[in-house]
Amino acid sequence: MFSGTIQPMNDRIEVNPRVCGGRPVVKGTRIPVEVILGQLAEAESWDSILNGYPELTRADIQTVLRFAQESVLHSELTALLHA
Repeated sequence: MFSGTIQPMNDRIEVNPRVCGGRPVVKGTRIPVEVILGQLAEAESWDSILNGYPELTRADIQTVLRFAQESVLHSELTALLHA
């Protein structure tokens, strides 16, 4: 697990309409945040992700997780009613 200093998200996550259709990516790459989150959700280890994407750092993965957390905290969730 990451235990270093966390850099601000805007230093590591970018949204650019010209990169991956405007989806959030790890800055300087074409690696979408959703891909990293999906791999983590499937219990892939950080080391495995880093081996698969050598341009990533542990700080990048930590920032992806922080980005997801902030996205949930700043989203309005609506309960779905069963018909």
